[in-house]
Amino acid sequence: MDECRLVKPDSTMENEILAYREAMQAAGSSMDGTGTLRNDISVAQWLEDNRRMEDPATLPENMVVAEQFVYVRETDGRIVGMIQFRHILNDYLATYGGHIGYSVRPDERKRGYAKQMLADCLRYCKAFGLERALVTCLVENEGSRRTMLANGGAYECTVHYEPEDKYLERYWFEL
Repeated sequence: MDECRLVKPDSTMENEILAYREAMQAAGSSMDGTGTLRNDISVAQWLEDNRRMEDPATLPENMVVAEQFVYVRETDGRIVGMIQFRHILNDYLATYGGHIGYSVRPDERKRGYAKQMLADCLRYCKAFGLERALVTCLVENEGSRRTMLANGGAYECTVHYEPEDKYLERYWFEL
């Protein structure tokens, strides 16, 4: 696995951001941890949405302050993953979504990027001041389960999300 770093996305990354979205859509991936990028919006609008999510004064209703990162490979600048850190948990996030959502580009999976990206984000959460972080995954997402366990996540329970009839596993991380 090549070295990567968490960075806040900006307009200079437009082509990489679009390529990431296209790869995820082509693979039918859920695009967890990408914020509004899963919607058919421009990169400029996505970047604006990210900025609004960071500021309590411009936060959309029923949302929590969140920071959006891309995981950029040092050698070529390719975005191999995206991860979103939510500063606090509302009722929905406390049950189903957690503090962190993430995804890895389909052709970059099974190379250790998710494990390292989550580890980097957990360090960021600790530096932010969190003592614990919650991350969830669908029960059928073996890769995410392994990623969380490899980073010290402690399984708490499985919950049912009725609106989509899905089951999610909850993992806590002591920071």
